[in-house]
Amino acid sequence: MLSPEREDYLRTRIAHRLGFRAAPVCMCEIDSREAGTMRKLTFAMNMSLDGYIAAPGDDLGWGVPSDELFQWWSDRVDATGLALYGRKLWETMSSHWPTAGKQPGATPAEIEFADRWRDMPKVVFSSTIDKVDWNTRLVTGDAVTEITRLKADDGGPMDISGATLAAAAMRAGLIDEYVLVTAPVLVGGGTPFFTALDSWVNLNVVERRTFPGGVVLTRYETRR
Repeated sequence: MLSPEREDYLRTRIAHRLGFRAAPVCMCEIDSREAGTMRKLTFAMNMSLDGYIAAPGDDLGWGVPSDELFQWWSDRVDATGLALYGRKLWETMSSHWPTAGKQPGATPAEIEFADRWRDMPKVVFSSTIDKVDWNTRLVTGDAVTEITRLKADDGGPMDISGATLAAAAMRAGLIDEYVLVTAPVLVGGGTPFFTALDSWVNLNVVERRTFPGGVVLTRYETRR
């Protein structure tokens, strides 16, 4: 049996012969008090092929989901521990979904989504509204400070939605995962999915999936 020192020596020799340097191997143990203590924060939204989550005029007509994709979004809502919303998207969602399941002609999938959305814990970040409903809390202070605090809290995974809010979290390096649900359409402008950044963010692809209509889901995790 080789000693650890001999194994490191042979590993280095092999690596050099293959044309690259062997990375040092850390033999230290991870402190369990520090591992896995942060809640995952994911930015997931529909997106056009040219990178917009809304066309000019906040037009979302190009992003109507198939039944399969709608169910995927519904299941995601059901699995979300806490949803973070900017004001604009919150007003869009809250003006429709609280009563959508009770409307004439509502499908079982729409009823299920409406119930799940109402029950899902939510936080809305806004300094211009003074009241929120449906299992929702309003935050009027600094969004980055509050999101940082929430990530350190106990609880399930968090989703963030809304271009302005997500951009602030993105620039602060708080987003752990990006889910791009890309429709095969070019809208030519509007609200972009990504914001300008001060430095690169390296990502790993962890999932790819295709839905009816040519919609492609790609999930990336931030490389820390």
